[in-house]
Formats: sequence, C-alpha cells, structure tokens
Amino acid sequence: MILALLLAAVEPQSAIDAERAFAADAQKLGQWTAFRKYAADDAVMFTPQQVNAQAFLKPLKDPPVSVYWWPGKSFVSCDGSYAVNTGPWVRQYGKAVGYFTTVWQRQSSGSWKWIYDGGDGLQNARSEGGDIKPQVAACPNVTLPAAPEREVAAGVKYGGGASNDGTLRWNWAVLPNGSRTFWVSFWDGHQYKVVIEDRVATE
Repeated sequence: MILALLLAAVEPQSAIDAERAFAADAQKLGQWTAFRKYAADDAVMFTPQQVNAQAFLKPLKDPPVSVYWWPGKSFVSCDGSYAVNTGPWVRQYGKAVGYFTTVWQRQSSGSWKWIYDGGDGLQNARSEGGDIKPQVAACPNVTLPAAPEREVAAGVKYGGGASNDGTLRWNWAVLPNGSRTFWVSFWDGHQYKVVIEDRVATE
C-alpha cells in the first residue's frame, strides 16, 4: 500500500504533467535522452517520412543546449486513455521559435508515454501556456460514427490512431516532398470537431 502511494506521488497524473516532466528532463538529462525516456517502443517521428522514434533517436547525441517547450493546450479522450498536447517551443533563448504536438498514451502503470511527436518552426512565438486545464471529450452514450474522411492523393502516406473509446482521433498525411498535415478530431457530444491542424513544411 505504501509503495503504491509512493509510485502515485511520482508518476505524472495527467498528460500535461507528463509533458512538463518531459520538458524538464530535456533540460536536466539532455534533449535526446529525455525523448528516448518518454517515447513508447512504437512511437513515431518524421524525418520527414515516418520512422520509428526509438530507432531514430538511439544514436543521437544530446545537443549542448536543449530545446525548451511547454503545453499550451491539451485534449483528452473521455476514457482518459490518450491525450494530445500542443504548445510553443523556443531554442537558443528565443532565437528560434515554433510549436510542437505530442500524442500521449496512458500506460497500465498509470504513467504516460508519447507515441507521436511533431511540430515546426514559426516566425512568431505562440502566446500559449500557463496554468492550463485539459479539455476532455464528451463521453458517448451511443456508438460513435466514423470520423470524417479526408481525400488522400496518390503517393501520400497516411496514418493515425484513436483512443480506446473513439472520442479522440489523430491522423497524418505525408506528401512525397516531405510536407505533412496532422490533425486531431475531438468528440464534442454531437460531432467530431477538428481541434488541432498542423501543416508542417518540407524539412
């Protein structure tokens, strides 16, 4: 019982907590060390095409100064099994700015692992953050319809996933030139609403 209470005290209780712990460890342990620590075994990144994150990250050396980021918005499935965070990042003390989006999966232990990480640079920083609260999807009392389909052109690689209850869905489409669209659909009790739509330029 005491051990369970101690574990509960150190495990991030929400995906927002997990994001903040991840960002803090990037500063303390090193950027890529933290990415490896928090990534699930099947997590994906884009370089610019989809790759297994753990395999991609394994040989990388930590940079002298880590990127710094913080959650600006958080969307959580009704059943709490998955969450998507998005927010600003800064590098070199603000000389470069951008945004990130992370999909988190709650583990059987109650901890969180990220399964998707993406983002891009921006000309101007996003004014997001602070004491944010998660937005939780409506709990369905009927079988949910399929999320709206998007037309995918020939040569486009398409992927994504959904929470266990279907109230949070995420998808990506990668063009042959490496540019990418990533969007999140969120069940509001009546329909799926697109709450995040990232358009990532060619890297």
